[in-house]
Amino acid sequence: MFIEPHYIIKPQIMYMTGQYDRNGKPCTLVTETRRTFIVDQSPLDIIHYSTLYAGSSLKGAMEASRWLLGGIHMCPITVNPIQKIVVFPTRSAKHEDTIWFNPYHIKRATSHNGKALIHFKNRTTLLIPMRPSSFNNKLLTAEQLKAMTTENAKNTYTLVLDPNKRKDRSYSK
Repeated sequence: MFIEPHYIIKPQIMYMTGQYDRNGKPCTLVTETRRTFIVDQSPLDIIHYSTLYAGSSLKGAMEASRWLLGGIHMCPITVNPIQKIVVFPTRSAKHEDTIWFNPYHIKRATSHNGKALIHFKNRTTLLIPMRPSSFNNKLLTAEQLKAMTTENAKNTYTLVLDPNKRKDRSYSK
């Protein structure tokens, strides 16, 4: 499998999860709608650099999520509000095996032997060791955050200043 040196989260990402390479270095298995590959960065590094790329930071995105959603734990993160990319974790971000999902690509989650079977819009599935009700709650919270942050991005204002009414700011000595 091809290894990318770095990755910025794109709208095509379905999910990503942490792994270790043969030398014990953290890396990430990324699954997009049409390809799966390994990135030579941890999932949190990918999210960190992706939020920086969008003009924010991982810490700022986490603080904003907690503030908007009322101080919840394991909160979803708005990676890029312009591209409407939000990801949410299945576990605490500190766990290496946490799976980060993009809610946009999820069609539904069903129960399969007490685990959550995730059905994606591209007709692929993923079985994860989590109760479907817990997964669906996280999915709904992520969709709520996405609606809140993308709605803020839509409601922007543009101010146009009339150059004839500008104050003279030249300084003369």
